[in-house]
Formats: sequence, structure tokens, C-alpha cells
Amino acid sequence: MSENEREEPQSRERLEAAYDKFAEHVRELFQASQEKSREALERAADTAREKLGAAGEFTAEQGALFKRYLLRDAERAREALGQYSHKAAERLHPERLRAGALSSLAALLQSAGERLQSWSRKTDEALNESLLCEVGEITSAGTLTCLNCGHTIQLGKTGHIPPCPECYQGRFRKSY
Repeated sequence: MSENEREEPQSRERLEAAYDKFAEHVRELFQASQEKSREALERAADTAREKLGAAGEFTAEQGALFKRYLLRDAERAREALGQYSHKAAERLHPERLRAGALSSLAALLQSAGERLQSWSRKTDEALNESLLCEVGEITSAGTLTCLNCGHTIQLGKTGHIPPCPECYQGRFRKSY
């Protein structure tokens, strides 16, 4: 095994750890923010990228990629949450429940589901190729579905995206 082959896994692990640190910093900034919008998430990502980049955690190019990856992963998580909240709102519809706390909870979930659906529709209009994952990019844990053959890959933690083991292509759609 050459020295480069030994360094590559360490380099990959270092990048994956840097991405996790970046994502955690973005999460903290976003949670501290009063505004909860995509723009607020982007501002948090920019702030984290600038701060951690200045601290030498990663290069400016890596920071830009981390931001892109994080926004892509956040979009996929938002889509999944929208699907789940819609299903919960249907199941807990106030007309299907007795009066009381469950009815109040159902109304709250229905309202949240409607807001998420509205956000989902607006965001879906803006979706494009930038939300697809490609071989070599870093992504968080989740399911990757090959756009060529439909094979799925389960990632249990943050990692680099491998080629599809079935067709060896390299473009995927991410889900959770």
C-alpha cells in the first residue's frame, strides 16, 4: 500500500469530520436565530463557513462545497418531514378524533402540515440539479437512490458518495 493510499482514507475522514463540525455549527447558529427560513439557514451556513474557514478547519473551496452539501441535505430532510407531517395530519384530523387534547394536537399538526406543504410547494418550484448527489461529494446519513438503475445505498453516517455498486454510475437522489 503506497503512502498516498494510506493518506486518502485519513484525508476523507478529516473532511467528513470537518463537514460534521460545520453542520453542527450551522445548526447552533440557526437555532439561535429568530428567523426560521431557508435564507436564515443560508446565512447561518455562510457565517459558519467564514468562521471555521478563518480558523483553518477547511479551505474556502471546501467551505463552499460544505454549504452546498448542507443545503442539499436540509432540503431532502424538509421534503421527508413534509411527507410525514402530511400523513400525521391526515391520521389525526380533528373530525376523526374525540374532543379534547388530541383534537387540539391534531389541529396544531394540521396547521404545521399546511405550512410545510406550502413551503414544500415553493421550494419544489426552485428544485434543480443542484439537489442531486454525485460520486465523491460528502453527504450526511441517509438513502441514496441511483438515478440510472434505482439501486439504493444506505449511509449510516456522514461520508463520501461511492459509485453505484449495481451500474457504476454516479448520480443519486437523497432521501431519509
